[in-house]
Amino acid sequence: MTQSPWLAHYPKDVPAELSKVPFVHLAELVKKASNDYSKTIAFTQVMPNGMNGSLTYKKIDSLSDDFAAYLRETLTLKAGTRVAVQMPNCLAYPIVAFGVMKAGLVLVNTNPLYTAPEMAYQFADSGAEVLVVIDMFADRLPEVLPKTKIKTVVTVKISEFFPPIVGGVIRLVQKVWSRTLPKITVPHTKFQDALAAGRKVKSPNKSDGYVKGITSDSIAALQYTGGTTGVSKGAMLSHGNLVTNTLQLITMCGAFMRPGKEVVITALPLYHIFAFTINLLGFYHIGGRNILVPSPRPPSNLRRAFENYKVTWLTGVNTLFNALLNETWFTDSPPKQLRASAAGGMALHESVSKKWREVTGTPIVEGYGLTESSPVLTFNPLGGKGKDGTIGIPVPSTDVICVDDNGKEVALGEAGELIAKGPQIMLGYWEKEAETNNTLKKGYLYTGDVATMDKDGYFTIVDRKKDMIIVSGFNVYPNEIEEQIAAVPGVTEVGVIGMPDDKTGEAVVAYVVAGLPAPTEEQIIAHCKKELSAYKAPKKVVFVDELPKSPIGKILRRQLRSGEIDKSKATTGKGA
Repeated sequence: MTQSPWLAHYPKDVPAELSKVPFVHLAELVKKASNDYSKTIAFTQVMPNGMNGSLTYKKIDSLSDDFAAYLRETLTLKAGTRVAVQMPNCLAYPIVAFGVMKAGLVLVNTNPLYTAPEMAYQFADSGAEVLVVIDMFADRLPEVLPKTKIKTVVTVKISEFFPPIVGGVIRLVQKVWSRTLPKITVPHTKFQDALAAGRKVKSPNKSDGYVKGITSDSIAALQYTGGTTGVSKGAMLSHGNLVTNTLQLITMCGAFMRPGKEVVITALPLYHIFAFTINLLGFYHIGGRNILVPSPRPPSNLRRAFENYKVTWLTGVNTLFNALLNETWFTDSPPKQLRASAAGGMALHESVSKKWREVTGTPIVEGYGLTESSPVLTFNPLGGKGKDGTIGIPVPSTDVICVDDNGKEVALGEAGELIAKGPQIMLGYWEKEAETNNTLKKGYLYTGDVATMDKDGYFTIVDRKKDMIIVSGFNVYPNEIEEQIAAVPGVTEVGVIGMPDDKTGEAVVAYVVAGLPAPTEEQIIAHCKKELSAYKAPKKVVFVDELPKSPIGKILRRQLRSGEIDKSKATTGKGA
């Protein structure tokens, strides 16, 4: 691309290109932050009832050193060995993740809610030899382990590092009341025992050697794609990818990310690339305090986190922000110290963005990225010119263009596939050469998303290429329709798909979660016909109790198309 119009809209202190990156690998980034903010609380885990535990930067550093020594000395793992980690947001997660980095090994993040077949696939595909798993889900392992190369299992409690009495109460509730602690029938090592073993054998002389030979091009993580559009693939993210993207994001936020002063609610799962890079790496690097929420569903699980801590930041997706806006405890008493929120993962509805600003007095800044880009490619700059409804402008050292099906750049304002080039782009897919070659072409990542660019260099996502609906030869993008339906009073959530139709090829179908008073099918269709071309209006509206979502809250249109929804809870023609 010969022009980069977005550079004119960078905040004055943001460079077009990042200067020399100060860290070769993530272990260096973690170590520096640990030293700079040693006495600061790094992570606080908050349960729905307010019970909590905290760890300082110094303690995180020491414990992750213990775990690194356990992996390299006790288990005698070699550099580059894959370690699967399967746990929700909890105090053990950063210890394990940072320990794997310090050991010169490869982190394989895994969704704790995976079924046994999904676990077996990812573990086998990655070749993981060690699994660190939350004990609540360890009952699946007898079925899974024989299909993998995993030799060592380390089990973690949700209440690790809580005060003894508080932790004891949580365990008692899990055992007796909720019965969420299954009997573990496979050989395993308890997390505290693993740390103790590492503590006995660790030494500075040895630990320095764990990352010897690790470069910016070495694989840091196998981050599996969500699998929302097909078979999940392991994106090979290098240390350089993740370090650079962390710095790109912080640079774009400028003074809104104050070293040592920010408190961010981490409701999105840390095993997902969004929270992994932004919350875990980004806020750790600047000395922030992560308030870890193991599960944001129902949204009332976040209440104590907001009430008990002076929250300055929130990262989330459209469904999370919308859910909070439908909670009276949140709208009646919004967080007073909140400075900004960052949205990604799915399209942010204008109605949600507007209401959030009205309720909190602060913006939601939308960005964009993929697992394959570590993830941030574009961002609405804080302290600069932001444009609601757009995904912002490319972060430093990143080129983004929109192209047609032949790879030729489209005219300004025209829709085309968004492709991107920059130091945060993955090395490729793990052991999948064909898929890599289809996605990475001439240094550019082909995202599969359709977008437009305006004269100022701000990009707007139109939709996923695979989600596009063709009605009587016309291209219809679900995002546009969802935006309109979301604005109808009484609509809580909406997902739009195309279904086969004898007359038009495909017809627009809207799945709606409604509140009270609920709108009717007729009201929704009439609104769409008023605001959109007639062929874009839904032919049918299906009211459901809930929509299928990914772990971060992204509505899964693929499951709607395949009928993976509880038909007993679905009705047509009327609201709930």
